[in-house]
Amino acid sequence: MARAQSCKKQEPALDLQPHSLYAKCMINVVVLSLLTGLAVGILFTALKLPLPAPNAFAGVMGIVGIYLGSLAWPMISKLFS
Repeated sequence: MARAQSCKKQEPALDLQPHSLYAKCMINVVVLSLLTGLAVGILFTALKLPLPAPNAFAGVMGIVGIYLGSLAWPMISKLFS
């Protein structure tokens, strides 16, 4: 019985070639994120609400903090295991 392909890779090395399943799934995530942001922007502007986004520098620093936190978690979890 054939198994359906999922977006999760089983091997640790990421294949970022344009034809790979991982690359196709990442493109889907990026497109869905863009469409969601577009819909929220249109909705908030139509309702005359302030956009739910920080200023540019704070937003970038928030993303950097999230990324650094994801890198720090394996080290933190090893300390407590």
